[in-house]
Amino acid sequence: MNGVSVILPVYNDRTALEEAIPASIAALAAITETFEVIVAEDGSTDGSAEFVQEWHEKDSRVVLLHADERLGRGRALNRAIAAARYGIVCYYDVDLATDLAHLPELVGAIRDGADIATGSRLMPDSNIVRSGGREIASRGYNFLVRTILGSRLYDHQCGFKGFRRDRILELIPEIQAPHWFWDTESLVRGQRKGYRIAEFPVVWRQGPGTTVRFKDIFSMGSQILGLWWQIHVAKS
Repeated sequence: MNGVSVILPVYNDRTALEEAIPASIAALAAITETFEVIVAEDGSTDGSAEFVQEWHEKDSRVVLLHADERLGRGRALNRAIAAARYGIVCYYDVDLATDLAHLPELVGAIRDGADIATGSRLMPDSNIVRSGGREIASRGYNFLVRTILGSRLYDHQCGFKGFRRDRILELIPEIQAPHWFWDTESLVRGQRKGYRIAEFPVVWRQGPGTTVRFKDIFSMGSQILGLWWQIHVAKS
């Protein structure tokens, strides 16, 4: 399980890829000789796919996984994990909001026996910078996940996660969220299956142009209740 597959979920992120791809290659090369960077490009219209293909022609470790129509973050991750070549699979946000200095810790947690590893912006030693609105919304959201869904983790939506590929493949058929809630659902269902989950504090900076909209908060709250229903009533 020495090889590492990193997934970058991308939707119209051409500019961010200019930094994310070379930074990912450098960070991975420092911890393993065997790796790939899969760009899960989800129906972009800004030239993201063409940019990644140019990279692939220079470095075959950069892999384009293109979707003609938008799948949503969750479905794009499912597809990329299935396509990954190596036993450790990680993903993080293409804006590199989480410092890539944490990548050795993320991969190391899986190598040390965790089934899932996740960065946390809400542990006491986390170092984060973001707007007050996002901070309040995040803390409220994670409080609801812990209270309603019984999670023991601090932060469920940090886009910096790693998995034993065989273990997450076992879980994916149960995960129904097509988009952002995938992060939370994978952690909640993993805990219920008895997966060993390692959570650690990270340095995190809010990316440019990120905003919190009321409809996003409402949607996430609705999905928390929906997952509770699936687990406790529908027994899915």
